[in-house]
Amino acid sequence: MNTYYLAIDIGASSGRHILGYVEDGKLHLEEIYRFENNIKNENGTLVWDVDSLFREVKAGIAQCKKIGKLPKTIAIDTWGVDYVLLDENKKEILPAVSYRDSRTAEAVKEVNEIISQAELYSRTGIQKQIFNTIYQLYCDKKSGKLNNAKHFLMMPEYLSFRLTGEIRNEYTEATTSNLVNAASKQWDKYILDALGIPYEIFCPLSLPGTVVGGLTKQVKDEVGFDSKVILCPSHDTASAVAACPIDDESVYISSGTWSLIGTENTYPVLSEKAQRANFANEGGIEYHFRFLKNIMGMWLFQNIRRNINKELSYDEMMELAKESSFTEKIDPNDNSFLAPENMIEAVRNYLGKPDLPLGDVLSSVYHSLAASYKKATEEIEDISGKEIKAIHIVGGGSKDRYLNKLTAEYTGKKVFTGLMEATATGNIISQIMSDKKITLAEAREIIKQTFDVKEAD
Repeated sequence: MNTYYLAIDIGASSGRHILGYVEDGKLHLEEIYRFENNIKNENGTLVWDVDSLFREVKAGIAQCKKIGKLPKTIAIDTWGVDYVLLDENKKEILPAVSYRDSRTAEAVKEVNEIISQAELYSRTGIQKQIFNTIYQLYCDKKSGKLNNAKHFLMMPEYLSFRLTGEIRNEYTEATTSNLVNAASKQWDKYILDALGIPYEIFCPLSLPGTVVGGLTKQVKDEVGFDSKVILCPSHDTASAVAACPIDDESVYISSGTWSLIGTENTYPVLSEKAQRANFANEGGIEYHFRFLKNIMGMWLFQNIRRNINKELSYDEMMELAKESSFTEKIDPNDNSFLAPENMIEAVRNYLGKPDLPLGDVLSSVYHSLAASYKKATEEIEDISGKEIKAIHIVGGGSKDRYLNKLTAEYTGKKVFTGLMEATATGNIISQIMSDKKITLAEAREIIKQTFDVKEAD
């Protein structure tokens, strides 16, 4: 009889429940539930509907009962930086504001006047991004929202709390906050005190594999069975990288809403050069560091497709781009692309070409992403001293054959694909590591035996 593990993998645009089990040394995955996750505009503020999210989490768990495959453990991963505050009665202090909201623009300047960016980087090793948790919490302090807060939960641990009633803060997700000390690997009290953010609302950081607890009676009654919720690398990229078969001569691109490109280290790189290049040292499984850069990825294509009312498929958009000879580039990380009303117009405005045809807009995005991967790879080589020979593209974006081809052409590196469900795979193998007491190297060997990783053509 198979032992099942349930990965609940939630991105900034959709979520899914994937069951996994190991048989004959290979990992078997089965998607059993999928749902949309959209930002809501609530009186001019972009927020997450946390009650809807939790309903979908429970609905996917209930699906396990319906198909007769009950998981031994459950783990949740989500995007980074966002969180929910609870009061003394463990009730939500809403709204749960999305990182795409513009509220942090002024906070960045004010925080930098209290703690310089250089000092912040030397302590946390996290890249400067206007939506980092540090700036969001500073906004909450200024607005008074923190006054009644007694507990701080980043999004995956908030959902685990709703399932179990137990409060945990997980290491990999917490590192995206810009509030975790890279040396101590715990919350940085010096930073929190300097900004007037109460240290008491945070609990000590737990590692992947930590048991959160069993399902509450109410949840058990709703889904029809009990299971044990544990922590995986709950930042989705940390789970994706855990699954990625990389070595010191390769980098990964976790390609989804964001493209996260980086290498894996056993130590943080806190140099001035790393800070200037805006690289992050985010936490990974077994205290590895994900030395990476965030690049706006499939978000650009997702919004362009939304702008044309989904009249073209992603493959049709790709073919349209391939027909174009237009190669003028945008900066994919420009703030104008973070949450525009219309992405097509945002690209046209950036390029100063208001009448640019759709095919040329798409071609510009393709070439811009490939060029940004080239630059990031060169920066990794320069800062880390590693000679990079290969790029492993994992996640849903790895299905884009044209972007894979351009990435190989721009970087001059071998590009490998084949691990499309990297995040869910990493989530599940972390559960297997905890259950079977195996190492990351042993878990990655299972992955190598399972997936057909090939050089992109």
